[in-house]
Amino acid sequence: MPDLLIELLSEEIPARMQTRAADDLKRLVVEGLAGAGLSHAAAAAFASPRRLVLSVEGLPAESPATREERKGPRADAPDRAIQGFLRATGLTRDQLETRETARGPVLFAVIEHPARPVAEIVAAVLEAAIRGFPWPKSMRWGAGRLKWVRPLQSILCILSDGEDAQVVPLEIDGICAGDTTRGHRFMAPDSFSVTSFDDYRARLKRAHVLLDSAERADHIWHEATASAFARGLEIVEDRGLLAEVAGLVEWPVVLTGEIGAEFLELPGEVLRTSMREHQKFFSLRNPQTGQIEGFATVADRETGDGGAAILAGNARVLAARLADARFFWENDLRVARAGLGSWLDSLDRVTFHRRLGSQGARIARIEALARELAGPVGAAPEAAGQAARFAKADLASEMVYEFPELQGVMGRYYLAEAGLPPEIARAAEEHYAPLGPSDSVPEAPVSVAVALADKLDTLAGFWTIGEKPTGSKDPFALRRAALGVIRLLLENRIRMKLAPLVERQILRHEIAGRGEGEERALLEDLLGEIARHGVFGIAWKALKERCRGSLPQHLEEVSERLPETAADLLGFFHDRLKVHLRAGGIRHDVIDACIAMPGNDDLPLLVRRAEALQDFLGTEDGENLLRGFRRANNILEQAERKDGVEYSFGGDIGFAEAEEERALFQALSEAGERIRQAVADEEFATAMVALAALRTPIDAFFEAVQVNADSPILRRNRLNLLSDIRSLCLSVADLRRIEG
Repeated sequence: MPDLLIELLSEEIPARMQTRAADDLKRLVVEGLAGAGLSHAAAAAFASPRRLVLSVEGLPAESPATREERKGPRADAPDRAIQGFLRATGLTRDQLETRETARGPVLFAVIEHPARPVAEIVAAVLEAAIRGFPWPKSMRWGAGRLKWVRPLQSILCILSDGEDAQVVPLEIDGICAGDTTRGHRFMAPDSFSVTSFDDYRARLKRAHVLLDSAERADHIWHEATASAFARGLEIVEDRGLLAEVAGLVEWPVVLTGEIGAEFLELPGEVLRTSMREHQKFFSLRNPQTGQIEGFATVADRETGDGGAAILAGNARVLAARLADARFFWENDLRVARAGLGSWLDSLDRVTFHRRLGSQGARIARIEALARELAGPVGAAPEAAGQAARFAKADLASEMVYEFPELQGVMGRYYLAEAGLPPEIARAAEEHYAPLGPSDSVPEAPVSVAVALADKLDTLAGFWTIGEKPTGSKDPFALRRAALGVIRLLLENRIRMKLAPLVERQILRHEIAGRGEGEERALLEDLLGEIARHGVFGIAWKALKERCRGSLPQHLEEVSERLPETAADLLGFFHDRLKVHLRAGGIRHDVIDACIAMPGNDDLPLLVRRAEALQDFLGTEDGENLLRGFRRANNILEQAERKDGVEYSFGGDIGFAEAEEERALFQALSEAGERIRQAVADEEFATAMVALAALRTPIDAFFEAVQVNADSPILRRNRLNLLSDIRSLCLSVADLRRIEG
């Protein structure tokens, strides 16, 4: 069975595109072969800066012959229908068969697909893959019409079986497939022929090309680690940079050098970022002091001088880059030591979003919210407010303008230089966290207060203007912000109600959109009423009473829009919480059953309830009680629909006849108080245990008692008894939402 080897050699492919391109080549070719009836044993794709490679093992010599039958119209159908069937099958009228069916005589087409040699199929599949390749960006060159990421130079395409290799006949825009390739552009530029994938890989290595990107990355890492150790340093791990550099070279040669002493006073983050972003250098750190003292660069060739010229040139460029960074640092320090006032003033002139105002206005909102959050998170309001006021000051610095990824990090340095307390400086860096699912969550109370305020203000603002995530599009990272709020609350075990916080922050955005005048003053009064009453509805009513019902029409519109917007945002938090908890193994229907309960804006409380319910439903008692609840609820709902009344007044043990009926009354009475108290104390596991005790008397009741008795009095009493079961179970969680 032949093996297939494909190599597409071109000018340099951008490193960020290589992995996806290798996967796309494999997918397009393998799917195309499978569509033609060719199976395979294994397939592997590789990418380097100049080539995409695919190896497919165990192909058959030809595709199987097949016979296809298609049913057509009736034999006496209109000529137009028959002609359409002939066009679809590619046959003539005399090639059709007429068969008797229950519908009468019907035309059938029998189409024979002969076997095709594998080379013919590979040629067609590869040409289609090349012409339709999904590059993010592509180009034309010369006079041809072919599009590729960079000019395509040659195509290697062979079928090998042991010692023999057959070139697949293929020509695309003047490029003919062959069995030859070339090695390293400078160290082995001559062409050579290959007979198999193993021969190809071995000869490439002799021609100074490491085909596998993982092998190149491992080589870079081990060489850099060894070179750093020889200098008494250690390499700073950076897997993202390692993957990128592995896509820039075919024959990696690691060179290490020292950073000039005049630049060692720069913060380590500045050194690392400047070297990484501008030069693609790895940082080398002194393990004793933690100071960045050296760098490692990766060349794409060996030289007679051992890389000395390359290293000297890189060092000169690095010195120029670090001189710029030192200039920014020194200028920024002068502003920081003067008190940061000029930066804060300049943020009033920086637009955050065209419909959400300036960064300065946003900072004022975050500061107000951070002060409100200080109590629940255990911070001092003045410290939280001060941290929020200065947390984004570094956005106006020259360093962050040059390196936006250093926002927050530089803020910590500058706030410390300005003489602010350590917890304030620390909050400047930590309030952006968490940046993703694997990022750590800040624990310092001041940092937590500012981080929550920042994310809640962002979400409230974009919800106010209707800019919400849709499908896979989330240009403002709002899903990440919501998950950040969730993790901050859960991992720090912070108890607070989100609904009033969201309402107040949405109202602050409404206020920001008003000019000075009566409407703005009334909205600010409403904000104060919400702070006093904690609920928007009561606050709005209090404001209307103060104004004797006479309010501008625009404010009436706000009163209608704001609760809907806040409820929608809270629902978004619940959706993100479901995703977060499902990753931890909690079922979505369990989460839904708990979201339906009061207090669902207290996320730690909601999670505790969901965890207790999940554990309870995983027991035999939980499963049986759930069945009993469903039976009671179904009987009740059917009776209420039929009778047009609600049975919710509670049963009377005085009308009980059977012993099992009286036992259930007694069990509900005893368990009810324990369950209600446990729920009030937020001891949901205790409430579940008390619910489990009802399993036996409920089962016995349904075995011995007919609910729909002939006597109307008995029937009504028993339905009210079932209502007691339902209401008691629903006081713990909405079990109606549990699936199964």
